Amino acid sequence: MQNPVLVLEGALEAAQALSKAASRARVPIDLEFLSLRASQINGCSWCVDMHAKALRKAGESEERVYGIGAWRELPYYTDAERAALALTEAVTRMADRADPVPDAIYDAAAAHFDEQQMAAIVLAIAAINLWNRVNVTTRQVVSAA
Repeated sequence: MQNPVLVLEGALEAAQALSKAASRARVPIDLEFLSLRASQINGCSWCVDMHAKALRKAGESEERVYGIGAWRELPYYTDAERAALALTEAVTRMADRADPVPDAIYDAAAAHFDEQQMAAIVLAIAAINLWNRVNVTTRQVVSAA
């Protein structure tokens, strides 16, 4: 199937608007890392490819980009990034536990970010999960070019 956001009138613009709103906030971490991690969890090859390339283009090191799946064990991430990544994993894996986003995870993130920044982070996580689900469901693939 063609990507649904290209089929349904207004869907692409709506999805992009959510992503853009989150990206315009002044968050002191790169939200691309959250998108990359959620995309890995969801198995979205399109988004993994896109966000890894975007991070490298922005100057992020190979270690930080390629190590994101093991962020807990690697020394490359700040405490704020770790808190946002833990929140990303909880939101992305909501069905995996009785308490989908435990207060401890949310509070750890909120200790590093103000309300505006938390809103941007939560919406960025929601947006990437939307993109992942659409792309995985309709088997969107990365071109070899």
